[in-house]
Amino acid sequence: MINNSNKTVLILGANSDVAKQCILQYLEKGFSIIASSRNLDSLEDFVEENEIDSSKITLKYFDAADFSSHQKFYNELPIKPNIVIYAAGFLVENKKALHDFAGAKQMMEVNYMGAVSILNIIAMDQTNKNLERIIGLSSLSGVRGRKSNFIYGSTKSAFTQYLAGLRQELSSRKIIVNVVVSGYINTKVNKGLDLNKTLLMEPDYVAKHIVNAGNSFSIVPHFKWKIIYYILKILPEGLVSKLP
Repeated sequence: MINNSNKTVLILGANSDVAKQCILQYLEKGFSIIASSRNLDSLEDFVEENEIDSSKITLKYFDAADFSSHQKFYNELPIKPNIVIYAAGFLVENKKALHDFAGAKQMMEVNYMGAVSILNIIAMDQTNKNLERIIGLSSLSGVRGRKSNFIYGSTKSAFTQYLAGLRQELSSRKIIVNVVVSGYINTKVNKGLDLNKTLLMEPDYVAKHIVNAGNSFSIVPHFKWKIIYYILKILPEGLVSKLP
């Protein structure tokens, strides 16, 4: 078994359901965790409910949309991470986003701009010789523009393209960058949405793919979503426009 006892995972947006499962799975592998979120009360409850050893996890306040705080946040980390996961996310339904720019703007800030801000800081710190991997949580919504969710999808598409370029930028330093392109997940963010239940994945299933990420750039959990992913990529525009 690989000894990970001296390695640390920084999870940005650690209050998401997938991120919480990542915490548990990384702890099982011996990693220490820095879990960051705006909602520290929820994280404290999670740590208590799961009887997590407090010496193995540090909770830090992090606001993805407060760009001016990101450098200070990074500077004050108790230890520089080996692995970084950007799991922060925000979703507003497309019809609302079309009429409410505040909601659309928040999606842009959390899903893309905040990621670029903090990940640039982390990636450009060449004094951190520990850094070996950055993983971003994107979405199949970002593969092709569709009328049902194109504003949210555009933020995820931008994030995916940013990670693709960051992967090239960091390759000479042997730092791996992965993007998790996931379909529907049974999480609080998707609660109340009319989703195909046969395609819903559980958070622990998606987390397993994150924790066990390899060298490939794109990670698409579940064979059904892999098929949909490749179909979306090659489908003619006229057929994409007819999708629900």
